[in-house]
Amino acid sequence: MAEEAINNNSSVSDQWGQICSQLKTEVGETAFDSWLKPLTPGSFNDGTVNICVPTRFMRNWVITHYSDRIHKIWEKKNPEIKNVNFIVQSVQEEVHGLYNPTCRSLLKKISSSPAPSNIYQSGINSVIANNNDTSLNDSLSVPLNPQYTFDNFVVGKTNEFAYAAARKVAESRNVSFNPLFLYSGVGLGKTHLMHAIAWHIKQQDPSRNIVYLSAEKFMYKFVRALRYKDTTAFKEQFRSVDVLMVDDVQFMGGKDTTQEEFFYTFNSLIEEGRQIIISADKSPADLEGIETRLKSRLGCGLVADIHPTDFDLRMGILNNKAQQLGIELPVKVAEFLAQKITSNIRELEGALRRVIAHSQLLSDKEITLDMTQDVLKDMLRSYDKRTTIDEIQKKVAEHFNISVKEMQSSRRARTVARPRQIAMYLAKQLTSRSLPEIGRKFDRDHTTVMHAVRKVEELILEDASLAENVDALRRILEA
Repeated sequence: MAEEAINNNSSVSDQWGQICSQLKTEVGETAFDSWLKPLTPGSFNDGTVNICVPTRFMRNWVITHYSDRIHKIWEKKNPEIKNVNFIVQSVQEEVHGLYNPTCRSLLKKISSSPAPSNIYQSGINSVIANNNDTSLNDSLSVPLNPQYTFDNFVVGKTNEFAYAAARKVAESRNVSFNPLFLYSGVGLGKTHLMHAIAWHIKQQDPSRNIVYLSAEKFMYKFVRALRYKDTTAFKEQFRSVDVLMVDDVQFMGGKDTTQEEFFYTFNSLIEEGRQIIISADKSPADLEGIETRLKSRLGCGLVADIHPTDFDLRMGILNNKAQQLGIELPVKVAEFLAQKITSNIRELEGALRRVIAHSQLLSDKEITLDMTQDVLKDMLRSYDKRTTIDEIQKKVAEHFNISVKEMQSSRRARTVARPRQIAMYLAKQLTSRSLPEIGRKFDRDHTTVMHAVRKVEELILEDASLAENVDALRRILEA
């Protein structure tokens, strides 16, 4: 039976909330937070519902990927719905007090009008740390790592989307998404991409005024300005940049005064067409202690996550690093390291440097698998102690509300088979146990484990909801 026809804006909001709940279940939490959560319901007239979208880029993406589904769900709930329009609601309109949740015709005029040709202003000399320039913004930025460039970033399936987004921002002064929000766990490459963007912009267009700093340094600068009653100079410094890059924004959690100043800085830069790039360890919606309005701003552009590395990417990173260091790394050693050191890229590269240093300090001793195992035995013991297959089975079973006994059984129902595959995948990623050893814990042979690992690696890239579950379990087990 069709629901009551829409006849006012409150009913639009009510039905939109129901539709969002259904969409979140269908597309997964990550995709929903990135593309659908920022949308807000507007007016309803003559069978047409208007939905407000923060940016043109997001509007185009939603129309391409979700508009048909939204229309079908809404039409099913209310037969009077004949059309769903997606209208760009810019941050600039809200800042100037023009925002109206019903997205009236004024928004159509504003969003459809061409942007001013001078929306980008060339700033003073581009200032990035590691310059010899001692001008104002050198004191704002933190040093950039010269090794963190796009050339040195190894691309794989788990990070290719974030890499493509970072390159787009670095290579173009006018991208359709702003801000760019990068997030991942520790040591997976988000800071590398942030530095690479800054280096590339500096090389391509030295006239652009760039500031790259951590959230902690932003807080320190703001508190200092408050202490010395110099907030006007602080505002002028940050609001005159062409590109603002803030790393680890999660550290602003609970700092309400700092968040408020960052919120206004954010709005000012967006309004003037300046680029903002943010990084954090979680998606905007999951940041703890961050005000709702700031979360909304952080998620209104493009949100790109970097998944944990897979075996192929770790092999690529090892070979790339060995090539940079001028070292011939035996394949068996690379494979051993890629299988054992799975937590993050920093630990993987650290293990490789340790093996190389040992080889060079002992009169260029040849790097072998035996030598590698001996040099890293304390690290490998630590990994073995860190997580066990029994613990993985227990946590995965709890997460999916099944028993460990069911997981080890011969049942092939999807509700049991998928958690079993995820547990096998995590056992391969988080322990140093061999495939046959893992298989025995599940009463399976090693080929079943291999299939499970490949299957989960594929699903992580295709299913955002499953990727969220796997990542959450990994973090619980590594804690």
